[in-house]
Amino acid sequence: MTSIFSAPRRLYMAFHPPQSSARTDDSKSVKFGILGAANIAPLALIIPAKNHPEVEVWAVAARDVNKAKAFAKKHGVSKAYEGYQALLDDPEVEAVYNPLPNGLHFEWTMKALAAGKHVLLEKPSSNTADETRRMFEFAESKGLILLEAFHYRFHPALHRTKAIIESGELGAIRNIRVENMAPIPWSDDDIRYNYDLGGGALMDMGCYTISCMRYLAGTNPTKVLTSTYEPHKPKSAPSNYESKVDRMATATFSFPNDVTGTICTDLSMPLRFKILPPMPRVSAVVECEQGSVELFNFPLPTIYHSITVTKREGKKTKTRTERVYKPSDAGMEYKGEDWWLTYRYQLEAFVDRLKGREPQTWVDKEDSVATMEWIEKVYEKNGLGVRPKSTYTP
Repeated sequence: MTSIFSAPRRLYMAFHPPQSSARTDDSKSVKFGILGAANIAPLALIIPAKNHPEVEVWAVAARDVNKAKAFAKKHGVSKAYEGYQALLDDPEVEAVYNPLPNGLHFEWTMKALAAGKHVLLEKPSSNTADETRRMFEFAESKGLILLEAFHYRFHPALHRTKAIIESGELGAIRNIRVENMAPIPWSDDDIRYNYDLGGGALMDMGCYTISCMRYLAGTNPTKVLTSTYEPHKPKSAPSNYESKVDRMATATFSFPNDVTGTICTDLSMPLRFKILPPMPRVSAVVECEQGSVELFNFPLPTIYHSITVTKREGKKTKTRTERVYKPSDAGMEYKGEDWWLTYRYQLEAFVDRLKGREPQTWVDKEDSVATMEWIEKVYEKNGLGVRPKSTYTP
């Protein structure tokens, strides 16, 4: 287990990883191109790539070439392109990271696959389940790798939590509750609030909750029982403004064997007493017949997390806390260091699959399609409706 005294070192190493001493020569490296100079790209790809011996972040593209050049200079990227197609036309680029707004995922993933590039695709995979299905089918027909970037799924803390549930020590699952809520003051013009680009709390932070709930349950729900939401309303909007974008959303689900599930997500939790920001709520709790297990901070466990197991034994209750920052902390045998971000574990899996090696963890087509199907079902239940499909025709 990792002590609190190792936290400063772990956090420093996570964001300043050592250059891999086993780096391969350029001809063997997987050269990545980034579509868009997105804020998430350094955390999701550039920082993890520094420590991966088989990865080079080769190119970045933006609609504004000056923005692409500034991003490339800041992060040590070799090439900067004006326009996404220019990057896809680069024969050196073998894999593409697509962190574009949700509504552009389908078009530019299909174009990347058509250009013969493997794709690491930000979640949610698209605006509709049908688009997700079509992307994966096209990737399969081309013999290319397509992975939806649910990075949290690759961390050993989540794997340990799943193992505790499956061990049977707490009995059968009765209820699962997953929350992903944060007090972030996004501006009214942020893409997360843009309906046409696939905006909404359920599409953004909420896709984690549906994915995690399904993963811990080990099966899909059978029905959306209830769903509520609070709309995003711009400060300048008139009183009769009707929003199709959810700032906050909740839903309850039924699962086989009388199991229930609940999700709650909020892009911008309201201030307490109108002045105090509330604490983020980022946890997954599984209630079982003989106790419960809670994984706190399931999206970014490298920063800090806890796995709290509460077990009822007769009239007594016993509680223990585990922290799993690397596979060996839980007796698991696969590669990883305590400072590896979830994104670093994800990159390891992506390159393993691309190189023909079997990854420890994977998010497959069926999983990605099902996540979008249940997002759609929640939107249908609460009346906001499915996000608009792409106008792009392959």
